[in-house]
Amino acid sequence: MNWWENEFLQIKQNKLYLENLAAEQLARKHGTPLYVYSLKKALANFKNLRQAFEPAPGEVEVKIGYAMKANYHPRLLKMLLKEGASIDAVSPAEVEKAIKAGFPESRIMFTGTSLSDEDFERVLAHPGVTINIDAFEQIDLLEAARKRRRIKSPVRVSVRWNPGLGRGFSSKTVTAGERSSDGTPIKFGVEDSRVIETFKRLRALKFRPVGLHQHLGSGWSEEDFPVAVKAVDRMIKKARELKQAGFDLEFLDFGGGFGPKYSPEQRLFPLKEYAAYIVDQVESSRLGLKAIIVEPGKYLVAEAGVLLVKVEYLKRNYRNLFACVNAGTYNTVPRPAIYEEAYHEIVNASRVNGGKKDKITVAGHLCETGDVFGVERLMPCPERGQILAVLMAGAYCRSMASHFNLRDIPEEIFL
Repeated sequence: MNWWENEFLQIKQNKLYLENLAAEQLARKHGTPLYVYSLKKALANFKNLRQAFEPAPGEVEVKIGYAMKANYHPRLLKMLLKEGASIDAVSPAEVEKAIKAGFPESRIMFTGTSLSDEDFERVLAHPGVTINIDAFEQIDLLEAARKRRRIKSPVRVSVRWNPGLGRGFSSKTVTAGERSSDGTPIKFGVEDSRVIETFKRLRALKFRPVGLHQHLGSGWSEEDFPVAVKAVDRMIKKARELKQAGFDLEFLDFGGGFGPKYSPEQRLFPLKEYAAYIVDQVESSRLGLKAIIVEPGKYLVAEAGVLLVKVEYLKRNYRNLFACVNAGTYNTVPRPAIYEEAYHEIVNASRVNGGKKDKITVAGHLCETGDVFGVERLMPCPERGQILAVLMAGAYCRSMASHFNLRDIPEEIFL
């Protein structure tokens, strides 16, 4: 059995099947390139995550705030709404899209960075949304926007703090600490020394501070577990300091970061142990919290999506062998072009196993050297017209895709 096989991805007669439908058949019917999503797989992931937190104390609710920047398709949002999910939104447009999908304002948290006056005004058009403050300097902008909106009732706010350490699969996905692993300054969150000051300023302006939030980064593996639990400890400690300063929090939001396995070498992050640690620390803290929040994106939807592309021809160039396909990374699966460390398994859907294997570089049709889906992948040599499947295409693929080179963005279908 291949490491990537699951209830969504199966091999039958040496061909790739997606929920009992042949990938080749879907490609013929709908054309390529094509995003194929499984609501069943996304739902199974949601239920697994909810189950991981089931030991939570009876009086503490566990809320799953879906990071909708991962994939904002309305069908996916409506399924998660039905299952009781909340929304982690990072732009006014995401807030508006979540509301259009049916989410009540009370189940949306808005966390934005480098925000404008217009951003705050658009979000405050929905005063039931919780606004997560990313910088002390945002407070006066928020207050001015509230006055322009003539909002009298207290606006619920929380504070995104930067706990001083971060973790991500790439230097570009580390979102906490002073600097990323490549030296890039981290722009997110309120530094430790200003958290209580930020809460006091919000209370002085008659906002209603209800929570503390952190997000270390994206794409954790097993080796990131010690850092993740250390950040949990720091969060609990900071919440205690806030309680001593007179702030009784309703919730702690631990952000996201945990996700699925993208490559055969990656060691999966121990989600159950992480969830149990959070629950245990919250229970023993006696902070009187009403809720624990986590914000998964990739964990819920990455595995639930596949991109199907067609091989147009094989090309030999010096000692390199290319499978030239009818899609570009920027327009479909941008992650390999953006993050050097990003890996997406590529499967010959027309012939999964057998035959002579070659080192194949899967090349896109864009005018960019970096437009490759995978470099020198050992796989059965594809032929013209065969279908390749790029896995883990359910998260940060369609939502990050562009019309670079004036190429179209593919159709999306749900099984």
